[in-house]
Amino acid sequence: MGPKSEIANIELAPSGEKKIHWASAHMPVLNYLIAGYEQTKPLKGFTLGLCLHLEAKTAYLAHALKCAGANVVACASNPLSTQDDVVAAMVKAGITVFAVHGSSPQDYERYLSMVLDWEPQIIIDDGGDLVSLAHATRPELVKKIIGGCEETTTGVTRLRSMAKEGALEFPMISVNDANCKYLFDNRYGTGQSTWDGINRTTNLVVAGKCVVIIGYGWCGRGTAMRAKGLGARVIVCEVDPIKANEALMDGHEVMPLAKAAEKGDYFVTVTGNFGVVRGEHFERMKNGAVLANAGHFDVEICKPDLEALSVSRNLIKPGIEAFKLKNGNTLYLLAEGRLVNLAAGDGHPAEIMDMSFALQALCVEYLSRNTLPPGVHPVPFELDQQVASLRLEALGVEIDTLDPQQVKYLNSW
Repeated sequence: MGPKSEIANIELAPSGEKKIHWASAHMPVLNYLIAGYEQTKPLKGFTLGLCLHLEAKTAYLAHALKCAGANVVACASNPLSTQDDVVAAMVKAGITVFAVHGSSPQDYERYLSMVLDWEPQIIIDDGGDLVSLAHATRPELVKKIIGGCEETTTGVTRLRSMAKEGALEFPMISVNDANCKYLFDNRYGTGQSTWDGINRTTNLVVAGKCVVIIGYGWCGRGTAMRAKGLGARVIVCEVDPIKANEALMDGHEVMPLAKAAEKGDYFVTVTGNFGVVRGEHFERMKNGAVLANAGHFDVEICKPDLEALSVSRNLIKPGIEAFKLKNGNTLYLLAEGRLVNLAAGDGHPAEIMDMSFALQALCVEYLSRNTLPPGVHPVPFELDQQVASLRLEALGVEIDTLDPQQVKYLNSW
């Protein structure tokens, strides 16, 4: 047994329960899995450690894993995305949680450590912090962990770096790289939820303005696509010539950020790297430019540079800080430079997260039955296909199948 839950207020649970109920009504694939889990209990006897954005959809994933028989212990992967009422509902439902909205960096790390105190055998991580802390501080626990799953591009990048250096001591399944994750969650989920967070926070028009998207991976593609759909002129900044060519063929302008800085009304970072927008860029930006980040950590927009160039810093309203620069211009930073879709919004739509979290649940079940070597592993192809098929079935969509002769033809040389 580990420590008891540490949350803001259990009395907030009724509000959180309503949010989870709404999300659950739009997650048919996870509902299908839950119906089976309640009968078979495939995770009975396992303790799962979760480090995720704690809002309604992730709460429902935790519920699904509990229905599968697991003891579920969770903490937040981002203090600003934590919804205290949802956390209270999770605790009321029998899930151990360590999370408070807006908690300090010190408490954030303490909560991660408290999850590890429960000695989980399987980890679900979002950004790699829980896995990283386990390796850094709990060598005796690392030997007992049979594996885990990683949700994000940033987390997978960190895991691959660990594996390359021989530091990753247990297997991690890269859920982020599954077709049913990145093709939908990263593109359509990030695209919609990023602009949801920006629009509900600023209440400004996008049509007719210039949006600079920095990074054209799957999340950047989706964010650019939705900006274009809202009527914006889109500029893409990239370091990869292949992605830059793709952005051009998608109808966007492509140029270095040093040139785009003078043109943008909105700047959205989606790279997974640090120091992407720096002092040299801030100095070129027009008065009133809005800065938002849709990458995992709050390091893409260089806040120390922004502070150093400013003569004043004021909170205009929740989620918007005004930095008045020495040159007289004012720049607006959203959500402290954290994930704008979660820190200033409710994250991806439930229908999108249904696919990602169904993959997470199936991969946890797979890890419980199979022994894998240390390293980063892909999602088994059959699980990817299963989630895609279940979603089509839930939507009432039918597709064709190959006949035996066609299968033989494709398999012959």
